[in-house]
Amino acid sequence: MTTTQHRASSANAEFEQFFAKRSEAAAAYVNGDPAPLDALVPHSGEATFHSPRGDSVSGADAVSTRYRIDAATFASGGRSRFEILQQEVSGDLAFWTGVQVASVRMKDHKEPIEMRIRVTEVFRRTDGHWQLVHRHADTSGA
Repeated sequence: MTTTQHRASSANAEFEQFFAKRSEAAAAYVNGDPAPLDALVPHSGEATFHSPRGDSVSGADAVSTRYRIDAATFASGGRSRFEILQQEVSGDLAFWTGVQVASVRMKDHKEPIEMRIRVTEVFRRTDGHWQLVHRHADTSGA
């Protein structure tokens, strides 16, 4: 294995560990707990979120605040998983695109709500740590 291949393999393994935390954060989020996701997003600098409602939020502080507010609308008892269509790591950038499948309980509903959300997320490694810097979530056609 060349040095370049070893670095790429190491970066992929590091990203896989991060992405496992990202999946766990999604499960916590749909149960009303924003803390695991909050640990994976930047709190200063650039970030964007195109929400399933059709609006957009820009700036790391505004995005992290929005995630915390939105998580508070969920009650415990939800489930979430990712169906990955594409995923790639290249240097300090990575992405995945696919579908988030969830069964959620909203605080103002008695029955669970089934969701299929088309998702694209972009990650950037800064100071050796991966962060979620962009999420586009769309319910149309999912």
